[in-house]
Amino acid sequence: MTVKIDTPFASTGLSRRGFLQAAALGAAAATLPGTARAARLADPYAGFKMGLQSYSLRGFDAKTALEHTKTLGLKYWEAFPGHLPEAVVPKTVAEHKALLDAAGVTVMSYGVLGFDENETKAREHFEFAKLMGLTALSADPKPSKETFDLLDKLVDEYGVAIAIHNHGPGHRYDKISDVEKVVKDRHPKIGACVDTGHYLRSDESPVAAIERLGKRVFGVHLKDVKTLVKGDKREKQFKIIGEGDLDVLGCLKALKKLDYQYCLAIEYEENPQNPMSDLEACLRHVREQAAKLG
Repeated sequence: MTVKIDTPFASTGLSRRGFLQAAALGAAAATLPGTARAARLADPYAGFKMGLQSYSLRGFDAKTALEHTKTLGLKYWEAFPGHLPEAVVPKTVAEHKALLDAAGVTVMSYGVLGFDENETKAREHFEFAKLMGLTALSADPKPSKETFDLLDKLVDEYGVAIAIHNHGPGHRYDKISDVEKVVKDRHPKIGACVDTGHYLRSDESPVAAIERLGKRVFGVHLKDVKTLVKGDKREKQFKIIGEGDLDVLGCLKALKKLDYQYCLAIEYEENPQNPMSDLEACLRHVREQAAKLG
């Protein structure tokens, strides 16, 4: 599938929506003092490595997904295996890197991957991470002493962080405390991937998750969820960022306080065959909130 480009902007690669968004950003920045205005125009995401969990574009092959990422103005990915299958064969790794380089996209993290006591399989994940230059692996590790003893050893050996991903109600890492419990007294590079949407589904505060997990936050999936009350029932619905209950500004403030340097990834689970306008809306809201950081 290709993204429709309105004819008047085809030569610039901007859609009409993208053109209007850029114009609005420029108009807002024009009211700022000179230095702040220049900084805002140069980096509308306030210094964060804004990117995508490529699962958001799972309806497309890797090349098309990367083209769409470039259209969105993003330069970072947390890749899901469907786009970049794990490999340690030099030829395949070189092909992955060439594809990414052509789009100007850097993969910072990867997942979500399972881990248990199997060291051979775990090393395959870490070898791939090393070859691809990743900073973190989003993970769903078995909560056993043997698994975490192994991860202690491997994060130290490879210098790649493990970011435990919460999957929402009923999952073994449902609550903030579930992650805190397993990372306590472990290697400093064993921490969390904070999925804001799943924490909202679990009636947990994403801002509190970032604050409590602190320097152990090695990944963030920005995702919005709305709680709807129908009679005596509560229903959770995934939403475009800014249309749900997520305190985006609160999350950004908490991350800024941590000097967060890992990938800040939009993850949008809805509309997989035609997500671009929704993703643009998500990013627009993040930019609006980033502009309030000062």
